This record gives sequence, C-alpha cells and structure tokens, in this order.
Amino acid sequence: MKKIYLVRHGESEGNVGPLRQGSLTLLSEVGEKQAESVTKRFENISIDKIISSPQTRARHTAEAINRVLNNPIEFSDLLIERKRPSSLIGKSKKDPTVLGIDKQINNHFHEIEWRHSDEENFQDLKNRAIRLFEHIETLEEQNILLVTHGVFMRMIASYIILGKKLTSHQYWDFFVVLEVSNTGITILEQSQFEQEEPRWHIITWNDHAHLGE
Repeated sequence: MKKIYLVRHGESEGNVGPLRQGSLTLLSEVGEKQAESVTKRFENISIDKIISSPQTRARHTAEAINRVLNNPIEFSDLLIERKRPSSLIGKSKKDPTVLGIDKQINNHFHEIEWRHSDEENFQDLKNRAIRLFEHIETLEEQNILLVTHGVFMRMIASYIILGKKLTSHQYWDFFVVLEVSNTGITILEQSQFEQEEPRWHIITWNDHAHLGE
C-alpha cells in the first residue's frame, strides 16, 4: 500500500510581502532556511518518487529536499496552488479593487459554475484533487513525496475524507480549521480492510517540529 508525504513549500516572499504572488515568486530568506530544516527530516525516510508543483517556491523546496534523496523530480500542474485571477498578480494586497474582487469570489464560492475571470473555483480544485489521486494510483512507487501549497493541501485532506461527495460548504469548514505551516509535513497512508476498497488515512497533519515552534 502507498504512503504519501505532503510538504508545503517554505515561506515565500509573497506570503510575507505586500504584493499578490504569482507562480514565479521566490522563497523568502526565512523560507530558504525552512527548506533546509525540512530536508533533514527526510535524511532517514525512504522516498521512491518526488512530485512537485512547478511554481518556484515549491520547486526550490523540492530541490532542497532532493539533495538528500537524489531522485528525479516530476513537476506537475496537478499540485499548483489554487489559481487566483491573473489580473491580481503583482497588485497590492490592500488595493481596494483587489479586496473587492476577493470579496466577490468568497461571496460566490458555493456557486459551482461562477467565476470572476480566469481563477479556479471549488469544483476546479476538487476535480484537480480527483485527477491527482487517479495519477497516484497509476504509479508503481509506494513512498511518494508531494511538494505543494497550503490551499491545495486542504483540498487534498478534504477529498480523502469525504471523496467525490465533498461539497463546497464542507470544504470551507475544513479550510477554516486546518492550519498548514510552511514546510509542514502531512502523512497519508493507504490501507485496506477485508472486502473493502483501499482508502487513504491521515496519519500525521502539519508536523512542523523541525521549525522549533
């Protein structure tokens, strides 16, 4: 049975800076140190395959961890952060227009077909989680490291708990209560009971002991 190690990228300049980040946003100085710290956690863990979001902050985190694993990294758009309107990238987080668009998106979050522009809505995120696990099922490797982002990690957790019946309201409840630290480690394990289909279980959530917090 498979085991997945989920790691959120290190702190990015966009996490702490005044501007909305895009796919090319770099790790902050703190984020670089976090990536080095989480790397030590994998020195004695057997990983067969690494899959990472191609977005720079996740890519650099995956590459840091891979210095002790020495595995080829597969970069997959299935693991990117939730796409926000591209018109907001690089804009001030306090810009009234930006805040207004955010409010519109949140107010329409439970309307499955609604979009402001080119962002992902709930159904898009859920469909991406479904495709991710379909891809994982095709892999021969058993111990898989996924490097991804905070919002999508919450979708992964929500999806493995409730599956395809997950609703936007249920996801929102998970989103509010599930904390995801930069470089926090979550472990998912697949198991099977008699005469049942294999299913995923959350073994560890957001372990960030390596940060000393």
